[in-house]
Amino acid sequence: MTQVQRENVPEMPNRLGIEGIEFIEYATSRPQALGQVLENMGFRPVARHRSREVTLYRQGDMNLVVNASPDDARVSATANGAPVLSAVAFRVKDALKAHTRCVDLGAWSVPSHAQAMELHIPAIHGPGRSRFYFVDRWQEFSIYDIDFKTIPTVDPKPAALCDMTYFGVVQYIGAGRSSDWLAYFEQMFDFSAVPDDQRFGILPKGHLLTSPCGTFLWQLIEPDPWMEGDDTPECLQRIGLGVPDVSAAVAALKARGVEFVESTQLHPEDRGALTRNALGSVSFELVHKT
Repeated sequence: MTQVQRENVPEMPNRLGIEGIEFIEYATSRPQALGQVLENMGFRPVARHRSREVTLYRQGDMNLVVNASPDDARVSATANGAPVLSAVAFRVKDALKAHTRCVDLGAWSVPSHAQAMELHIPAIHGPGRSRFYFVDRWQEFSIYDIDFKTIPTVDPKPAALCDMTYFGVVQYIGAGRSSDWLAYFEQMFDFSAVPDDQRFGILPKGHLLTSPCGTFLWQLIEPDPWMEGDDTPECLQRIGLGVPDVSAAVAALKARGVEFVESTQLHPEDRGALTRNALGSVSFELVHKT
């Protein structure tokens, strides 16, 4: 007798074959200052781009790129050199197919500026001046094997401090724009909304979406109603880092000189913590992740 499955729960669609975050990029004209902030957070510089002023930082499975190329419009547009989150790269099964599908759905493609002997990484425009890249070379053979030169005497795969991993990205959006952006991520990338009764960390505002691979979240935050007239552009605002033990991570980072927001309204606790802004724009949110 054939066993009948009591519940037939369909898997989430993942038409782009997204399998996680390959790298997150900052644009800045102050790469040394930002590099110190990242090293305090446990990242280590492991490679430099062969032809551009770009440095690859890494810890554990997290790759973070610091782009200081003066010929990049996103770098020259940063106010007073303050770092901005300028790109997120998604790991996908086929980068060209993923890019083509997004363009067919209405995304704006980013023209390639790859030089001779450099990889072309397809991308579409994101909020503000940011970009979403698609990377399918991230396992045995990666994009860094072509475009970057390793820094001598440096461990190319430094361990993650307190087992930190990418938890997600926080994006600021315009007033009344939640439905537009929810539809964008659901249709473009097959993200799905997280129920309102499921929240993580200590900053639970806005709307949460989960990636189709289930490895990271995306948070959309509108301005508060009392902030009418707020002219802050839509942008990628900060990175969320998942840790198994928030208290231990906070203690380890404090010992490295990282400062945290501590007030009656917001302070480190078991669910999460928020670092103070560094260089006027750089903050990280720790989130408890089992």
